[in-house]
Amino acid sequence: MAAWNTRHIPRQQGRIAVVTGANSGLGLVTATELARHGATVVLAVRDTTAGRRARDAIRDAVPGAAPEVRELDLASLASVRAFAKGLTAEFPAIDLLINNAGVLMLGPPPTTADGFELHMGTHMLGHFALTGLLLDSLGGGAEAPRVVNISSITHRNAHLDFDDLMSRTAHRAGRAYDRSKLAVTAFGLELDRRLRAAGSPVLSVLAHPGMSRSNLNPRAYQDRGRIERLTARTVLLLLQSPSGQGALPQLYAATAPGVRGGQFFGPSGFKEVRGRGVQEARLGAEAAAPGTGRRLWTAAEELTGVTYL
Repeated sequence: MAAWNTRHIPRQQGRIAVVTGANSGLGLVTATELARHGATVVLAVRDTTAGRRARDAIRDAVPGAAPEVRELDLASLASVRAFAKGLTAEFPAIDLLINNAGVLMLGPPPTTADGFELHMGTHMLGHFALTGLLLDSLGGGAEAPRVVNISSITHRNAHLDFDDLMSRTAHRAGRAYDRSKLAVTAFGLELDRRLRAAGSPVLSVLAHPGMSRSNLNPRAYQDRGRIERLTARTVLLLLQSPSGQGALPQLYAATAPGVRGGQFFGPSGFKEVRGRGVQEARLGAEAAAPGTGRRLWTAAEELTGVTYL
């Protein structure tokens, strides 16, 4: 596994893959590699103009590829429902759902169209609703259909306050981001428990990119202290490229034979920060606790109105 790279991706002919946030960064790399290996890829993007540019880039990189662009704003439950309705009408069976889209917004506490704190609303609640609305189609996938949620190494340092899930008290963007990634991780593990209990063929798997350059990184530390900002500028010079190794863990989680539900993958290098391959990643204790997953699931159902499993 440590030496795994994109050349090891099995043939994906006949598989339907949905990648959220596929217009740039890790999502674009992931969508490109899935298309390169034969999958029909749906680029689920908030900005369809950027999505069409990504589609054209994939076509240029992979002659014969036919990615499709669909509008999806994970910060709007109405958009999530509309996307799911249209997608399942066209693709009654889906093989891969890669919940990749991410945001990091600074300044005053940003909110979604439904009044959720933006990071929690986009990363966790939007993807929670999307997964539930697509689950029947995923269950119709031909062979080992998978949901891949994208975590972060920062989830290990976060804590979920169920009395303040929306981080309304002393909001800081970096901390809200970390909390949302903890929620994503707990969701992915709880989804695995529930899928197995229901006897579903769908696998719920997790991955993180380590510290990978993306359009989020330059902003990630701007709301933190001076020392952290200086450290971040140095670290950014050392980060791996999403087109190099950053996307490998989520591609492995999505395609590698023998992957089991509930597994968590990250870069194979020192402390999972970067690496030329993939290894199983370390989970934070709070994310791994079944009680966290159950409590978060109940909250997500109440907040989104989407119930499943």
